[in-house]
Amino acid sequence: MSDPSTGAPPTARSVPARYVAAVVLGNALEFYDFLTYSFFAVYIGRTFFPSDDPTSSLLTSLLAFGAGFVPRPIGGVVIGIMGDRIGRKPAMIFSFTLMGVAITGLALTPSYATIGGAAPVLVFGFRLLQGFALGGEVGPTTAFMIEAAPPQHRGFYAAMQAWTQDLAILVAGLVGFALANALSEQQLQDWGWRVAFLLGAAIVPFGLALRRNLPETFSIRSTGAARPALRPYFRVIVLGLLLLASATIAAYVLDYMTTYAIATLHMPTTISFAATIVLGITGVCFDLVSGSLSDRFGRKPVMIIPAVLLLLLVLPSFYVIEHYRTAAALLGATAVLGTLAALSGTPIIIWLTESLPSTIRSGGVAIVYATAIATFGGTTQFTIAKLIQVTGNPLAPAFYWLVAGLIGLAAMIATHESAPIKSGELAPQPAE
Repeated sequence: MSDPSTGAPPTARSVPARYVAAVVLGNALEFYDFLTYSFFAVYIGRTFFPSDDPTSSLLTSLLAFGAGFVPRPIGGVVIGIMGDRIGRKPAMIFSFTLMGVAITGLALTPSYATIGGAAPVLVFGFRLLQGFALGGEVGPTTAFMIEAAPPQHRGFYAAMQAWTQDLAILVAGLVGFALANALSEQQLQDWGWRVAFLLGAAIVPFGLALRRNLPETFSIRSTGAARPALRPYFRVIVLGLLLLASATIAAYVLDYMTTYAIATLHMPTTISFAATIVLGITGVCFDLVSGSLSDRFGRKPVMIIPAVLLLLLVLPSFYVIEHYRTAAALLGATAVLGTLAALSGTPIIIWLTESLPSTIRSGGVAIVYATAIATFGGTTQFTIAKLIQVTGNPLAPAFYWLVAGLIGLAAMIATHESAPIKSGELAPQPAE
């Protein structure tokens, strides 16, 4: 008999903390590998896409970054549905293995000066493989966390999906900050950025070992459930796409802060990488807070209230950064925006995951998430860089974010409440 709230077999309720940690750490490593490229985009551009125009080199590098988003919906379909057909565990192992191959290959690709045109081809190829792997990572891992959680704590458990992403941002920022302080600009350009990738590659065998020992939280045989029609969940899927599109634009504008500070505001590298550290800290501090609050007060209010504050503060924050161009302005504004984005964005993936039945949960979440990310995550940084170039207005990222935020807020208002404490799903727990 399956759990009525999640469709998971009874063993899902006894998943030990070490297995939850294995999923969390593996997910963090995958996002570290994928996002590190963004933080070193300037140096990667000079290495693989040299140009007399630094802006052109950066834009080409960002195009390669964006290429990693193109196959994410395909990965969502293939690996996400694998999680619904043969289980969450094999899907997670498969995605992690592919990511390990891609990050190692990217770190070891010779420069354009060494092998010519083959270098950018390899970079694009490894970014495509990274995108495919990560596209299938979110669905199985989030489904696992929901199914491993007691109903009254599903928000906290599922919030670890966002928490691991921000942990990856924090670690990548700390690595970048340390390298920027330890190495000269030329050393950072020549080989320093590769160190950040190789650190991630070195942990891959450890992550694989952890995932191989995971229990399974779902199988068709154990639930006995038929695969439902998608039509009744069309509204959930559309709202999920809008919510994730808005949150994705917010996340990748914030992730662009390091490159924005270096390339647009011409601030020192060490200060610029400190913005990434601050962004990671705010996410690590407030993602799980957001998940816990959504367990207590519901998903909708925890999404909506910070989203409104974010809309009010995004333009003033960018104005302060651009006008003063100091460490205090950059780091203070990043902290405010990062905190509100973490509080508002975390319940989105929770709401989407628990709004879908278990038999289509892994694939549904993976496909919706990957589609939104591919469409907007892969284009956001290139778009805002291009907007700054065309308009000459360094506030262009704020205006782009504002439009996305308004769409996201409208979608939040249109959602139903899915938290057990608000939806009536949460029944008194039987005595042990």
